[in-house]
Amino acid sequence: MTATISWQTVYKDAITQLANFESPEVDARRLVEAAAGIEPSEFHSTLNSQPTTRAMAHFDQMLARRCQGEPLQYVVGRWAFRELDLLVDKRVLIPRPETEILVGHAITETNRLSAPTVLDLGTGTGAIALSVAFECPHSQVIAADISEDALAVARANLAGIGKAATRVTLLQGDWFNALDPSLPAEIDLGEIDLIVSNPPYIANHETLPDVVANHEPSLALRAGDDGTEHLRHIVTGSRSWLKPSGVVLLEMAPHQISQLSDHAQASGFSTEIHPDLAGHDRILICRL
Repeated sequence: MTATISWQTVYKDAITQLANFESPEVDARRLVEAAAGIEPSEFHSTLNSQPTTRAMAHFDQMLARRCQGEPLQYVVGRWAFRELDLLVDKRVLIPRPETEILVGHAITETNRLSAPTVLDLGTGTGAIALSVAFECPHSQVIAADISEDALAVARANLAGIGKAATRVTLLQGDWFNALDPSLPAEIDLGEIDLIVSNPPYIANHETLPDVVANHEPSLALRAGDDGTEHLRHIVTGSRSWLKPSGVVLLEMAPHQISQLSDHAQASGFSTEIHPDLAGHDRILICRL
């Protein structure tokens, strides 16, 4: 390929090279948009123009990575999540549509309160915490993760949400251990209105697709022998941190919902179960 051809030709050639992937047209389009530095709305009007040498080199590099099986989100380096455009790379789990459903419920719950404090455990990219802060202007949000690499990504994404960033605190630590009283958040027991988390919930023995297993961080995926280790810990530990009317919202696998609901009820919560976009039970809401 040379810079004398059009983006239309580049796009069609990429579709051919990506023919064995699930969505070659989508992948090729995203690569063109990323290389050309354009918004999705500009795609069609750009196709007849010619790429610069630099843009073409960037495109070829990204196409090669995608052809080798690297996730598209990591290749382009950014991904849309609700109203946000997030930095995404191999340090963090790729945000999924299921998590957008979780965030939708979290925002509904948050907006019912006047000045809520929200805790996002295992924040990763910051997708949950930053969405809540951005869409709930009266919220104070704490985002915690054990991984300093993940927090570096969340910190970069925090810079992209404008004034809402002043209402977000990032903390490093293992689940509730991040809320050590000596840390800047200064959150005491019984002061949190809402806890939300998309923790690791894949059992150690479960087989994952190569595109996930070979590229996404295992720390953000695996959770013990049955995948519920972290989910149970969050439910149990949340009692001490929540206000008397507090709420916990969790994403998990459909086959885990029933046992986690039972565990939450045994811990003193009432529970609600909500589906994902495919109609599978995915979100557990626990209320004190």
